[in-house]
Amino acid sequence: MSEQKGSFNSIQRPLIIDAHLDLSMNALEYNRDLTQPIDKIRAREMGLTDKMDREKGVVSLPALREGRIGIVVATQIARYVEEGSDLPGWHSPEQAWAQSQGQLAWYKAMESSGEMKQIKNLDDLDKHLSLWNDFNISDLEKPIGYILSLEGADSLVTLENLDVAWEYGLRALGPAHYGPGRYANGTGMTEPLGDKGIALLKKMDRLGMILDVTHLTDKSFYQAMDIYTGPVWASHHNCRSLADHQRQLTDDQIKILIERDAVIGASLDVWMIVPGWIRGKSDPVKDGAPLEKIIDHWDHICQIAGNTNHIAMGSDLDGMFGKEQSPYDLETIADLQKIPELLGNRGYTKEDIMKIMHGNWLRAIKNAWG
Repeated sequence: MSEQKGSFNSIQRPLIIDAHLDLSMNALEYNRDLTQPIDKIRAREMGLTDKMDREKGVVSLPALREGRIGIVVATQIARYVEEGSDLPGWHSPEQAWAQSQGQLAWYKAMESSGEMKQIKNLDDLDKHLSLWNDFNISDLEKPIGYILSLEGADSLVTLENLDVAWEYGLRALGPAHYGPGRYANGTGMTEPLGDKGIALLKKMDRLGMILDVTHLTDKSFYQAMDIYTGPVWASHHNCRSLADHQRQLTDDQIKILIERDAVIGASLDVWMIVPGWIRGKSDPVKDGAPLEKIIDHWDHICQIAGNTNHIAMGSDLDGMFGKEQSPYDLETIADLQKIPELLGNRGYTKEDIMKIMHGNWLRAIKNAWG
């Protein structure tokens, strides 16, 4: 980074790629009509108490367009839970698979209505980029491009389901989520990969899928880096040295990802940004969680890498939290457009900023699919 600051006017706002949004989960499990503006979604949830973040959502398709977030990595997510588990989930792998297919059906419905466009290959990507770089068309009229990812592999009844998923366009997969998993244990656990997890990685490798290391235990992370030869990224991760929790990446893990030319997407769940956060009790304003705090994590990764080639956005906004656990100066996801100015104020150049906003993800995707 040089001392020349980057700045953008309203016409030059950069395209943003967000590498982790649980859109279909919000549509189906939260019953949110994401084609509507944020204020209408919040109004419809008024008085609901079944989830902590009712009336506090920040993501919708109109808000994505407003923020020039033209490409997202959008998830399917359906956890299997054994009897006695206190985690939310489905009681059989078959039920979890069915839920994931319902989520796929929602994405297809959004495509049919012109709201979204699936990106499966380089040709799709180039066409979508051309559309979003066409300033003769209003951003508000453009579909949101999405690359399909599976968060947690529990819904794969057998590895044959992975072949089916590849055919319908699944291009990235994170084997783990929270707690125990059928293929890999996740956040809050310590165990390494078992035989099923290793077999999953080897099949993903043969297909050419992108491995998302997010939520892997430390032992599983190191195993995966030894086993997996294909493209790797961390879709939504921050730095353990700044917010100490097993959910975060250690400096050693960051170094390994840099060596693999991976990109690390920053999560805007503020418990992962500021230390000591207590869910349901801490407050973004009182406990110091402005949007700028995420730059501390980016700075840390850049100091390890010696460049800005490995940082980007993977916001996870509305990932089972809302405004109560988002940066206090973010009203909707469109406010990601505040980040370029914040980066410029911290000494990042325009070239740096363009890489962080979309260039690094584009490099990772093109390398994976090339």
